[in-house]
Amino acid sequence: MKINRYQDISEIERESKKDYIDRHSAFIHCEKTATAGEKFKVKVQVGDEYKHPDDFDHYIQWIQLWDGERFLAEASFSAGAMGNAPANLEVDFYIVPNKKLKLTAHAYCTKHGLWQSDEVVVEVGA
Repeated sequence: MKINRYQDISEIERESKKDYIDRHSAFIHCEKTATAGEKFKVKVQVGDEYKHPDDFDHYIQWIQLWDGERFLAEASFSAGAMGNAPANLEVDFYIVPNKKLKLTAHAYCTKHGLWQSDEVVVEVGA
């Protein structure tokens, strides 16, 4: 399966391509440091400037959180979960780290496939 990745939309001229890339891309929002053994919040948002559709045949079906090649968590959605209106889907994951994290998020669009975020490194201390 092809994995699509975000590219800086400020460098793209066509508005339709900016919209397509941004609304499918997963973005990780979290602190850059965590404390070992303590609950740590990681927000994953699909889309930044542009909202993704929530139609019966075109919606974000799931979002996954990974630490390198280790699967951490997943949230699944059905068509209409966002009220059948375009939205920036957001999920808060809570994990308890014990070592440095190399986080990536995947989002799956039922029409446009798999999208992967940029990696976010989180330093974990005692």
